[in-house]
Amino acid sequence: MAVLHAAGASYRIDGILFDKDGTLLDFIYTWGNWSEHLLARFSASLLERKLPPFRVDLDALWGAFRSGDGVVVDYDRNGPLAMGTVDEMLAILAWHGYRSGLSWAEAKTLAAEAKLKADEQLEATRAARLLPGVLDFLEDCRQAGIPLAVVTADETEAAVKHLTWLGIQERFDAIVGTDQVERGKPYPDMALLACERLGLRGGRFAVIGDTKGDMRMAKEAGAAAAILIAEPSALDDSSNLNGADAAVATLHELHITKEDSPT
Repeated sequence: MAVLHAAGASYRIDGILFDKDGTLLDFIYTWGNWSEHLLARFSASLLERKLPPFRVDLDALWGAFRSGDGVVVDYDRNGPLAMGTVDEMLAILAWHGYRSGLSWAEAKTLAAEAKLKADEQLEATRAARLLPGVLDFLEDCRQAGIPLAVVTADETEAAVKHLTWLGIQERFDAIVGTDQVERGKPYPDMALLACERLGLRGGRFAVIGDTKGDMRMAKEAGAAAAILIAEPSALDDSSNLNGADAAVATLHELHITKEDSPT
């Protein structure tokens, strides 16, 4: 049996479920880039129709933070950009298009068109990179014979594509996107489906993620461990740990050992 060691605690597990963005992949490098192109295209569509710009700071509304030169440099781990689905992001965008003077039908259409442009740009640049410690930890899991899955608020097709760009798609026995379940995070549906596909029973699995939604999903699915990837500054304050059993800054801080018996 495998034992996962995190922040001084140990958990006997038979499998691990990973969030994707912010856990395996650098969130800002991919989704900061995507959201910049999405908002730029949608704003341009409003200007083409001689409509006023957004009446609110949409970046702040969906949880993206820009530097002085306009580049997205950080995000709210508990905001819509981090925890929401693409459809939810487009609904926010369409709502503000409607508030700017578009019909609801036109607002939805322009949001969808802006997404296509942002997707095309992401595809062209393949803007994805691994976070520190990912490859080493995945290799430790492989050597320990631990089945792995990805459970992500992203669509499955996009998730597979991003993991393939980085050469790690084959490391996972299952990839479950939000489109495969009736209810996405923070509900337990994705975790339960991933466990079913990995053949895991009795809650002996860990969930590793970077948001409160990941931790809630883990708890509701009965996980043995909910491990939070958090900013180093947050690790000294337990109120920032979003219900996690343990928190680490990177996957470098996680270790796997094997024991001969479950006792």
